[in-house]
Amino acid sequence: MPEPPGVYTHLFVGTFPQLETRLSTPNKDLTDPLAPRREAALFYGLFLRGHSIESLRRDIDVPVLLHKKWTNGTQYEGNFRDNLRQLYDYRKQVLAIFDELVLNERGRARIQ
Repeated sequence: MPEPPGVYTHLFVGTFPQLETRLSTPNKDLTDPLAPRREAALFYGLFLRGHSIESLRRDIDVPVLLHKKWTNGTQYEGNFRDNLRQLYDYRKQVLAIFDELVLNERGRARIQ
């Protein structure tokens, strides 16, 4: 539902229809086979612009304590736990692709 004309974001309603569709289907990225590669490429672009590898890896990865809370938490229902498991696997996949891109970049720098 569009916001009233007095709100700043009203200027952008209808500007990016593909983004609006993506936001209305929250699990679309988890079923898109290229989504992890796209997200890893986004982080790789930040790496090429000078962001530190460790800070980017922290942004991509799910911390161990949070993962333990997700898997051991009794307050979560089964379906929600499955979604958390999917999310965790997705984040690990993005991290692996990002690490591979960075490793290839370091190897490429030595060859030149």
